[in-house]
Amino acid sequence: MNSVHDSMSRQGLVRPREGRMIGGVCAGLARRFGLDPWLTRLLFVLILLAIPGSQILVYPILWILMPSEQPAYATGYPPAV
Repeated sequence: MNSVHDSMSRQGLVRPREGRMIGGVCAGLARRFGLDPWLTRLLFVLILLAIPGSQILVYPILWILMPSEQPAYATGYPPAV
């Protein structure tokens, strides 16, 4: 699972810590593709109305696969001795 999280992180697919509504999947997709989060959420709902059920499966899978954004201060610590 870590390799999937690392791969998605390198591609810019992370769930942001701020601006989440439920799990941050739409906000993360919006950030990655340079869209407004509200537009991404609206598209998600419109697709749900056009193709019922598919997003009910896709959203939880992306929620699990997309890593949460790490705080900026967590990367600079030296290893504990």
